[in-house]
Amino acid sequence: MTVRVVTDSTADLPTQVAEELGIVVVPLHIHFGEETFQDGVTISTEGFYNLLTTGDILPKTSAPSSGMFLETYERLAQETDEIISIHISTKLSATYASALVARDGVEAPCRIEMVDSLSASIGLGLLVVQAAKMARGGAKLDDIVRATEAAVPRTQLFGVVDTLEYLHKGGRIGRAATFLGSMLNVKPIIGVREGIVHPIERVRGRERALDRICERVAGFTSITSLAVAHTTTEAEMEQFASRLSQFFPIDEILRTRCGATLGTYLGPGTLVVALIEEESPGSQIETPAH
Repeated sequence: MTVRVVTDSTADLPTQVAEELGIVVVPLHIHFGEETFQDGVTISTEGFYNLLTTGDILPKTSAPSSGMFLETYERLAQETDEIISIHISTKLSATYASALVARDGVEAPCRIEMVDSLSASIGLGLLVVQAAKMARGGAKLDDIVRATEAAVPRTQLFGVVDTLEYLHKGGRIGRAATFLGSMLNVKPIIGVREGIVHPIERVRGRERALDRICERVAGFTSITSLAVAHTTTEAEMEQFASRLSQFFPIDEILRTRCGATLGTYLGPGTLVVALIEEESPGSQIETPAH
């Protein structure tokens, strides 16, 4: 039987992609005051950003319950005896831990392997898509797990945010002290390192920030997959994808929108790029922050 792939809603995968590849997405919870929603299920992405930008309540997020994962695994165990479950960095969310508890509670004869992506959003999404394509091609579970774990340190995620306010208030920014505060037209470039979000550079103006991201992408000699995502600037994302086509075929660039969970911490006006490099880690020379 085909290996089934499970992930969580922070992967920010387009619904069509998930359905085509048979990926099962377990939603995180979004809390606006006393109201609780399931990311992408009981609140749409558009509805979330409307509340985020027009309301006065800063949302909070929480991991899916172990019961939600248990229900998912038990259901899939009726179709397959092998599952790979790939999730957002354990340093950013309790989602992996919740899934782990559920795995240990599955009574059906089904082998479930867990992978900590050490990433989020489309960084996680690219790893999940890679695994799902291998599964669809008939790959064995051990081979899928091995390939996914090997790709984790070669997965890069970075982007530009209009403000660090949302990351800071959400407690997800890490060592951000030198970047907080009001600086005239400074646009922080963020990245994920060892599973934690860090501001890695700051530049004057959004156009320069986008230029710097392009320069970073150009620093990778061999890219196996690439994705771009936005929170509230779809036209800008499409234009940026066109710019990135000089490094990767545009018809193979995954384009999507950051869902409610990531949107809670990134805020409006965010553009994110993720890629998986073919070369070993360290093939790109890190550019020092300005």
